[in-house]
Amino acid sequence: MINDEVARIFYEIADVLELKDVEWKPRAYRKAAQAIESLEKDLVEIYKNDGTKGLMEIPGVGEALAKKIVEYIETKKIKGYERLKSSLPKGLFELMNVMGLGPSRIKVLYKKLNVKGLKDLERAIKKHKISHLEGFGLKSEENIQKAIELKKKGKGRFLLGNALPIAENILTELKKLKEVNKINIGGSLRRMQETIGDIDFLVTSSSRKKIMDAFTKLPDVSRVLAKGETKTMVILKQGIQSDIRVLEDKNYAAALQYFTGNKEHNIALRSIAIKKGLKLSEYGLFYKKNNKMIPLKSEQELYNKLGLSYIEPELRQNNGEIELAKQNKLPKLVDYRDIKGDLHLHTTYSDGNSSLIDMINEARRLKYKYIAITDHSKARAIANGLNESRILKQINEIKKLQSKFNDIKIFTGMEVDIKSNGELDLDEGVLKKLDIVIGSVHSGFKQSKEEMTKCLVRAFETGLVNIFGHPTTRLINTRPEIQFDFNTIFKTCRENNIALEVDSFPERLDLKDIYIKNAVDNDVKIVVNTDSHHTDHFRFIKYGVSQARRGWATKKDVINTYRLRDIKKFFNIK
Repeated sequence: MINDEVARIFYEIADVLELKDVEWKPRAYRKAAQAIESLEKDLVEIYKNDGTKGLMEIPGVGEALAKKIVEYIETKKIKGYERLKSSLPKGLFELMNVMGLGPSRIKVLYKKLNVKGLKDLERAIKKHKISHLEGFGLKSEENIQKAIELKKKGKGRFLLGNALPIAENILTELKKLKEVNKINIGGSLRRMQETIGDIDFLVTSSSRKKIMDAFTKLPDVSRVLAKGETKTMVILKQGIQSDIRVLEDKNYAAALQYFTGNKEHNIALRSIAIKKGLKLSEYGLFYKKNNKMIPLKSEQELYNKLGLSYIEPELRQNNGEIELAKQNKLPKLVDYRDIKGDLHLHTTYSDGNSSLIDMINEARRLKYKYIAITDHSKARAIANGLNESRILKQINEIKKLQSKFNDIKIFTGMEVDIKSNGELDLDEGVLKKLDIVIGSVHSGFKQSKEEMTKCLVRAFETGLVNIFGHPTTRLINTRPEIQFDFNTIFKTCRENNIALEVDSFPERLDLKDIYIKNAVDNDVKIVVNTDSHHTDHFRFIKYGVSQARRGWATKKDVINTYRLRDIKKFFNIK
């Protein structure tokens, strides 16, 4: 979608303006970019139907920015953006993606060390030049080095939240073809992994040529790498590779299983097949003695022929799922339709882009039974965090709105900063007036494992925290996890009836699946939230649910699958 391209440009304009010491414009561009990338509607569609006026209805988009969007729609360029880009060394843009380097620091590196790009930065680190700069130091130099390594590790990988919408759009277009019989997404995307290398499609069809022709002519295709009778590879405009395979019906079940993976899971299945006198490959399941194919109508039948119950794609990691499938003891994973409410939502009271009433109405449209409004607390000044008096004002407004609706329960809440010493950012008296308190770490990331553990335990033992928000604070491929003793924190959360959050925001997906499984095994409840800052962010819930499924979570493990009366009981809300 053009939305992603415009949002990226606006983010880059904000960065350049900040490098040039322009004061208020960067925030305006970022706010507009955030709203644009969250839209479900295409900007072209909005402009076509409602013109510039329609674009100006997007939160944060005034007349000036709307004109820039129109310019991009009509010319594929924004002249002002091109001029800004040419005014700075090209390499400075890639430095913006290195964690710990904001515009102010990049400016210092550029002026003091003539750092114009990533290679210059690595040379400066190698010679320990950065540690001598005022405002940096040896620790900063080490952290920048780690951030570069993290960035390189994630190179060529796309966030699940970015790749899946692209794949679903293509899937929708291909399903319109009358020649398509069966079609599915494969690979790591079907397993709903956090990051995706490429997008795979598997199709059965009576006309391979028509499928390949249609695939290469899709609007998202930028370049055709190879086009064949059974397989075609392209590069999409978003920079990701996509492959399509056209198969015969008799091969489809085995191919879908094989191309879903993962590799270790597939190797284990082949070993089971061999022990049963069979041979398993991407082409099918065969008797080894005569190479005769065993007919398969589905993946379900394939697993059953191997003596296994069906294994959901999210579990296919060779992490104990096969042994349990042999015994028919796999857990029934939480379903995408089980979620009854979202307990982490931001509004225009703090740094959200949608109003309180808009967030409520979107939740009602989704048929949610309850939500919690959890804007930031005062420590997050950059996010327009609420002080005690503004919280009381919001509580009153929520109560007034609640009186108008009988189809949804609106819990009052707050995302409260946990300070480095374990204190909470708001007075106890105010926190006790709230239904739900999310305790989150937004600073002090560099504390040692022991210090962070002590800090969290102190916060949780106050009895004021209900949810541990985005627990490891990571940003995928950008910011590493904070360190704490999980066993101690699991024990503290269980004893204080605190749920661990699975934050569905695509850049976070925090907790990781391995930690979710550990929590489930330790009888610690989890809650899947979106951390929405806009009504369009509600759709992120599926990424959090997929993460919970990858962590072996069942419906009983996820508290926001509970009925209203049960969620109130869990949080002790009268």
